[in-house]
Amino acid sequence: MITIVLGTRPEIIKMSPVIRACMREDLPFSILHTGQHHSYAMDRLFFEDLALPEADINLDVGSGTHGEQTGKILTGVEKVLSETRPGVTLVQGDTNTVMAAALAATKLHLRVGHVEAGLRSFDRRMPEEINRVVTDHIADYLFAPTRIAEENLLHEGISQASIVLTGNTIVDAVFENLAIAQERSDVMTRLDLHKSGYILVTAHRAENVDDPSRLAGIFEGVRGVGEEFGLPVIYPVHPRTDKMIQTFGLSTAGITCIPPIGFLDFLVLEAGAHLILTDSGGVQEEACILHVPCVTMRDSTERPETICVGANLLAGTDAAQITATAKEMSLRSRDWENPFGDSRAGARIVEFLTARGCG
Repeated sequence: MITIVLGTRPEIIKMSPVIRACMREDLPFSILHTGQHHSYAMDRLFFEDLALPEADINLDVGSGTHGEQTGKILTGVEKVLSETRPGVTLVQGDTNTVMAAALAATKLHLRVGHVEAGLRSFDRRMPEEINRVVTDHIADYLFAPTRIAEENLLHEGISQASIVLTGNTIVDAVFENLAIAQERSDVMTRLDLHKSGYILVTAHRAENVDDPSRLAGIFEGVRGVGEEFGLPVIYPVHPRTDKMIQTFGLSTAGITCIPPIGFLDFLVLEAGAHLILTDSGGVQEEACILHVPCVTMRDSTERPETICVGANLLAGTDAAQITATAKEMSLRSRDWENPFGDSRAGARIVEFLTARGCG
């Protein structure tokens, strides 16, 4: 049996092609949800949007410090895996869920597969970078999405025999769901928006939203971008960011803040945006795949492929730099090549695991 461990919105989205591939091949699998994202809008809504089966087990760990959250996940996953003993435990990405679940499985001498292995920002100040590196060095199977990710792993001394170049499951997820999203979603009508007539913003990374000066710079910068282009700025506010806005007493004047939305609605907003400003790794990928210019409000990125093909620029969190970078990005052609694969990543991962007797 394959146990698929997930706990956050990006993991639900990026594991959906793997889950669907298991269902198509009639392979036995289970879904273990850690509950790292525990609100309806950040969790259940995505299962419904993507028509995925409900999790077999939900640990409901909720929020907390990195140590508290990681400890709860480690304890809960260890208990489940010690009872079920799956053929392989699959994790995806760079969250506390990923590292804790991989560590629990490894210490039980169970095989671990890391989907989206080999990503590196080379910034150890980011907790996500620590999670990626640790997981890659204890996993048995490393499913690298790109050649750059593969080279990162080889450079760190990981055996080529453990690495499988698959492409990125986000390509599968985007192409599997875009047509459905455009047919079902009425988000453009609800928000009175028109294609290429707005700026889309996301911001949730701890290094940004937990720092009052960086978060203030982001808000000032995105306001400046909206004024520069004469377009409304639409911001689905992550619960973590909403809490910090209130804590720091920051103004969001000039920005249209909306509650978190489901994947289908968000996919439609991404596809229709004139420009996307984000600190999310997944959104950088999605914008690149959808051929929408992206500005990343961070000092580094673990998705250098987006920059290499001309789909993305780094701006940091200085307000003036965000505005200047947005102007530069908007002048670029949108004819870049998608560097993330051909939408068969989920199938490749499942085919590999089946051949290894993990199903």
